[in-house]
Amino acid sequence: MYTVQDGPADRSYGLQVAALAGIPPAVVQHAKQRLQQLEKPAATKAPAARARLTVPAPQLSLFAPDAQPVIEALENIEPDTLTPRQALDFLYRLKGLL
Repeated sequence: MYTVQDGPADRSYGLQVAALAGIPPAVVQHAKQRLQQLEKPAATKAPAARARLTVPAPQLSLFAPDAQPVIEALENIEPDTLTPRQALDFLYRLKGLL
């Protein structure tokens, strides 16, 4: 039987799993830093530091910023005018853009 208790866990593999799953390294690094902040005992933090932790950090993107060529290609295509072969060729071109 397990209970939820205050304080850090003695085992956690979430960040390692995230890295293996392909989450961008910058996101994993930010999460590690945030985890270290949260694991520090609250008594050792100055009041300003506690106040700073309540402000949400900006959301980091999970997707690479170079996804724009794919979006542009999709915006410029007329799917109703493509033959099946042209549609397949277009899919392979999109795959090459990733």
